[in-house]
Amino acid sequence: MSKLKDMFGAQDMTVGRPLTNLAMFALPLLIGNLAQQMYNTVDSIIVGRYVGDSALAAVGTSGPVLNLLLLLFMGISTGAGILVSQYFGAHRQQELTKTIGTCLTLTLIAGLIIMAVGPLIVRPLMTLLDTPPDVYDMAVDYLIIIVVGIVGAAYYNIVSGILRGLGDSFTPLVFLIVACLLNIVLDIVFVASFGMAAAGVALATVIAQAVSAALCLWRLTHMKGTVHLSLRSLIPDRRMTAQIIRLGLPSGLTQAIFSMAAIVVQALTNSFGTSVIACSIVVMRVDGFAMMPNFTFGMAMTTFVGQNVGAGRMDRVREGVRVGLRAGLVISFALVAGILLFGENLMRLFTSTQEVVSLGVHMMRILAVGYVAMAVTQSLSGVMRGAGDTLTPMWVSLLTTIVVRVPVAYGIAALTHSPEMPNGTPDCLYISLLISWVTGAVVTSILYRRGKWKSKGVVGAN
Repeated sequence: MSKLKDMFGAQDMTVGRPLTNLAMFALPLLIGNLAQQMYNTVDSIIVGRYVGDSALAAVGTSGPVLNLLLLLFMGISTGAGILVSQYFGAHRQQELTKTIGTCLTLTLIAGLIIMAVGPLIVRPLMTLLDTPPDVYDMAVDYLIIIVVGIVGAAYYNIVSGILRGLGDSFTPLVFLIVACLLNIVLDIVFVASFGMAAAGVALATVIAQAVSAALCLWRLTHMKGTVHLSLRSLIPDRRMTAQIIRLGLPSGLTQAIFSMAAIVVQALTNSFGTSVIACSIVVMRVDGFAMMPNFTFGMAMTTFVGQNVGAGRMDRVREGVRVGLRAGLVISFALVAGILLFGENLMRLFTSTQEVVSLGVHMMRILAVGYVAMAVTQSLSGVMRGAGDTLTPMWVSLLTTIVVRVPVAYGIAALTHSPEMPNGTPDCLYISLLISWVTGAVVTSILYRRGKWKSKGVVGAN
């Protein structure tokens, strides 16, 4: 019971066994990531079943554009998480509170900017992507509703990131499960009962995310023993703002690289038609679950390393890296085996169209080995970010995405043109992804072993 109680508060990861620290932190985080993935998965299942493959493709083709619009929040969240974990590990409460207050205000400013600009650029972006006519209007409706309600998603992601930086991964999980259940109910009401198609999915997501954000903010303001927020602490601190931007900008640029590459590849995907677009969204939904252990242990390593770097415990950092990477690899192997064995059953959850199901199973088999490579990349990148080195993962992403993935995808497509496949083989979309993942794992391992990340601690520099 005491262990369960500990999960509801800030967790000091500078003491105790590293494996126990990581397990207590990562388990709620893994379940939370599962619940987060359920947002998108349930959306896809419901529109695919109740509306059809065109609606499924509309939700899918919107993804890269939505991720591009979320870049400001991703940068703030990364910078905040690193600072919060290091100040918490160093027991510097005043700086900790200033950092959190500054993040909350920056999130509101960024949210208002996106709410104002986002709806104006949705249609031009979807036109630029050469979105098929039977998908276009639904995709635009979906994106505009999501963008107008972006503040809820922003605050959930930012505040849950702050709570994780404090070592509390359990409370955000509870609130996320509540929101996920609400999202499922609203999806059914808006789509199945009211016939709102992709717009209904977007509205359900916005409402559910707003609820989860409100609950996380409530939790943060009641952590009196750890954080002392006041109206004064919400005034952005110039030094903290600069640090958040310095730490978060590389991660924001990394996500920008991913998003721009995804948009370029999405244009290639759209050229293959609605069936391949629908297949891609199904594969990416299943991919989200396969990637979960990788992202989970990456985030856990960021918090663990951040706190221990702040406390000057590099011995614990080394031990934590060893056990965290090992655990991530074991779980990743198990999930990949499950996907290969039950891939067709998973695909049929989303669509009954045999062409989409068969193509999806084929694509997942191409990607399988890449999930193990990503376990290495995410864990070691998480270590570097926790230490304050956010530039190295950015350069790796730049290499694997711009230099590897996009050219390989278009190159394979160009080399496989034929009368039967005038735009080339759709396999190019996933072969290029696999090659980029393996390249990233190799390069990240080399840079991690060079060890320059060890001298990047933020707290020690102040």
